[in-house]
Amino acid sequence: GYSAVFPVGCCVFAFTFGKMMNEDGQLVDLYIPRKCSATNNLIPAKDHASVQFNIGNIDDNGVYIQGDYKTVAFCGYLRKMGGTDQAVNRLMVKEKVIKLTKGEREEKDKREEKERAPRHRK
Repeated sequence: GYSAVFPVGCCVFAFTFGKMMNEDGQLVDLYIPRKCSATNNLIPAKDHASVQFNIGNIDDNGVYIQGDYKTVAFCGYLRKMGGTDQAVNRLMVKEKVIKLTKGEREEKDKREEKERAPRHRK
């Protein structure tokens, strides 16, 4: 594979396969991009409205399980449009952390049935 070594200030950086590594071979990338959990789009470094947070898992007694959590990130565009709350709920239903209410289940079933129905052209 291709690699090159460059002295930068007091450190020597080795680039291998497009990843920045120090002289000990440890990965030292300064920026690791994130993806929006709802839209699956990359969150650019300049998106200062984006957020990332951890949602902790709890046991049957409602006590937080130490170190057990799900990390979610949302882009600024989604937050600007006011869709973060709905996106969190949708993700947590998908992960089976929360359950839909009876009304929400019926609405979801109607929507899915409508999507499955054959479409007629005029």
